[in-house]
Amino acid sequence: MAQRRPTPRPGIARRRAGKLLFGAIAGIAAIGSVPADTLANGGLLGSIEFRAGSLDGIPAWQRVRKKLAHEAKLIAACDRDVSACGSPRIVAWRAKVRSLKNLPLSTQLRELNLFLNQIVPYLTDDENFGQEDYWTTPLEFLRHAGDCEDYAIIKFTSLLELGLTNDQMRIVVVMDTLRNLPHALLSVEAEGQVYLLDSLFDVVLTDDRALPYVPQYSVNLTDRWAHVPAKAGQSLPSQ
Repeated sequence: MAQRRPTPRPGIARRRAGKLLFGAIAGIAAIGSVPADTLANGGLLGSIEFRAGSLDGIPAWQRVRKKLAHEAKLIAACDRDVSACGSPRIVAWRAKVRSLKNLPLSTQLRELNLFLNQIVPYLTDDENFGQEDYWTTPLEFLRHAGDCEDYAIIKFTSLLELGLTNDQMRIVVVMDTLRNLPHALLSVEAEGQVYLLDSLFDVVLTDDRALPYVPQYSVNLTDRWAHVPAKAGQSLPSQ
């Protein structure tokens, strides 16, 4: 059975919602100026999606992107000499990634999602960093713990290393209508399917499941998308 991760205190999570959804609001506000033929029906989680411009509206993600090249050097040093890793979790992560190379994609997704969900405890940004919205790099996450978007980020970078491309993946910020809280997860498009790697579930889901998620915006290393419901009053995909 999928294990539920601890959820943030509602007061903290709702304060974070404004920052988490900032990029989505900016993109949706611009929808009136977007030509109809640029809208993609059948977007993530049954939404209509469109490219919403640069990543500048999401400074937390921009900060992570700028630090990834530096972290790659530290990770390479760790791979050469385990004494340079600095944390048992980092050592375990590197061993897990190596063990997954050349395995079938389904195995890679399942084992990586399960491993990262279980090795790092959930901790809110307020508790961890004294900030309302702080996105961590992979090494920061493994050293300090983190929350939903941090799980998605390290899964994203791990799968890049395992051979998936930037264009196949997105970090997706959603509104969880069941808990009435913002949430983030990783989507992976491969083999004609969209897979969802979620810190709330140890099993890998697919986006044709009837999940209580309304996508707000999504990002990868180069692009940002805004999402709106496919139909008025319809925010979730049907089974």
